[in-house]
Amino acid sequence: MQENSMKEFRNVAIIAHVDHGKTTLVDAMLKYSKVFRENQSVGNLIMDSDPQEKERGITILSKNTAIIYGSVKINIIDTPGHVDFSGEVERVLNMVDGCLLVIDAIDGPMPQTRYVLKAAFENHLKPIVVINKIDRDNSNISTVIDAIQDLFLELALDADQLDFPIIYASARDGYALDNLTDSPKDMSPLFEAILNAIPAPANDFSGPFQMLVAALDYDNHLGQIAIGRVSRGQINKGDSISVINYQNEIKNFRADHVFSFRDLARNDVNSVLAGDIGAISGISNVRIGDTIASVENPEPLVRIRIEDPTVKVTIGVNTSPFSGRDGAYASSRVLWDRLQRELQTNIGLRVERTGSADEFLVSGRGELHLSVLMENMRREGMEFQVSKPEAVIIIDNGETLEPYELLIIDTKEEFVGSLTEELSSRLAVMTEMVASTAGYLKIVYKLPTRGLIGFRNFFIKTTRGQGVMNTQFDSYERMRGQVKSNRSGVLVAAESGISVTYSIRNAQERAQTFVESQIHVYEGMIVGMHNGDRDMDFNICKKRQVTNMRKSTSEIVDRLEPAVIFSLEDALDFVEADELVEITPLSIRMRKRILDSTDRSKKSRNGSRANY
Repeated sequence: MQENSMKEFRNVAIIAHVDHGKTTLVDAMLKYSKVFRENQSVGNLIMDSDPQEKERGITILSKNTAIIYGSVKINIIDTPGHVDFSGEVERVLNMVDGCLLVIDAIDGPMPQTRYVLKAAFENHLKPIVVINKIDRDNSNISTVIDAIQDLFLELALDADQLDFPIIYASARDGYALDNLTDSPKDMSPLFEAILNAIPAPANDFSGPFQMLVAALDYDNHLGQIAIGRVSRGQINKGDSISVINYQNEIKNFRADHVFSFRDLARNDVNSVLAGDIGAISGISNVRIGDTIASVENPEPLVRIRIEDPTVKVTIGVNTSPFSGRDGAYASSRVLWDRLQRELQTNIGLRVERTGSADEFLVSGRGELHLSVLMENMRREGMEFQVSKPEAVIIIDNGETLEPYELLIIDTKEEFVGSLTEELSSRLAVMTEMVASTAGYLKIVYKLPTRGLIGFRNFFIKTTRGQGVMNTQFDSYERMRGQVKSNRSGVLVAAESGISVTYSIRNAQERAQTFVESQIHVYEGMIVGMHNGDRDMDFNICKKRQVTNMRKSTSEIVDRLEPAVIFSLEDALDFVEADELVEITPLSIRMRKRILDSTDRSKKSRNGSRANY
């Protein structure tokens, strides 16, 4: 066990728009502080340890580490840059006194830059601007500085927030500069700026212990571990402590272990002092936002406030004929318990019961936020079914309001016509269009969140990867208009069985198919898409008729077009309101809510009569 002797701290969050280099900057700071051996191979994006973070190339969870610089311990929190994970930023800003606002030397301030800076100002954090990627040939630093100053003037809540230092850096190459005329050396200018500009926490060592839980971890031997900044006093190993939950209920525990962070490690220590970020084990059923305090003075802190969700889906028990084949059969109780566990750490999420005992309403900050949860559940061996994502609607004074977002697109001029035509059918209004870089245009649209659902895949296919899109929540406004669906009709399996080459080849004469040959299908499963408007039942299991007369070439294998394979996000974007996505550890299938074709026809006729 180590003695925690550090008494001088700096607590800083690294905030930025996605892909502006936050995690790479943390890498450079860790390498400069000699955390690793000289011959140790550590790779890049060291803090992105979650499997999905590595696969998607983005930060999903806020994570903290600590670096010793001279006699000062610098606690660093790496935060996500994607708008869907803004809740991860909101929950950790109470642990820090300042922030490094990382801005790309080419892109300049982007939508999420505005959001995180606004949140930092509201938490009264001292910012240091880090203009990153200055080594790139087409960087335009003077223009970026002008845009930064305009942004600060717009968002600052007081005059002191307009006084901010600027550090120029190339995190990839491992150096930072006070001035552009300085010679590149190392990251020391950034560390010196942190010590000089970021205030030390106002420590009250003598008061009764108090800590707000901002993150949770779990250890197979120690159980639940609560992480947060000690606001007052100190916590010692073996102390009796009280946990105050959201209902102000108090439960008493014992601090079995106390941890401090340093150099990517969580170290078992005797005590953690006010101003430091630490962790405590020996507690159970604690949630983010709860207060841990001394038994003698169990005083709650202000809970973490998170913005409301904007997108919702229903997650339910898998009711397909293939239920239980690929993974553990998730009953409604198992599904509910898993979603409740997620709420302990994913505070941007909301889970509610519905009129059906087998379905639950899950709301999040965006499609990506929800799909990451589904992918984690899938990898845990669960199987379930999900509805089409919808915007969260609220009622205010009897008026129906829906979320509106700003969509910022940067792409080549040749794609603007197709994108604008598609967006007009999604109720989008163009508010700004300016030349970005050579041949590229930056366009801003305002549209309802329901119009954005499913647009990302269209954007990627239309621009062929030659464009970037970002979104930013704008406001709640009166619901108006109807989003037009441009999706064609689908081929629906008419019977259960095994798909065969003969039927797939017939289908491909007028449709795209979603299954390969020799794949098990069931009635009501979506197996393709054709050019017509209406859905069509199709027997993809029908075999070639066998006759006595055969040609010498009849046994030649039919050549088929490759099946269109859907990712989880693709499937969620594709399905309509009368369809579901079946998610299992091995497969992602799309199906009709009503599997029987006769029952679907009856419901369609009854709906037509009701509308008439």
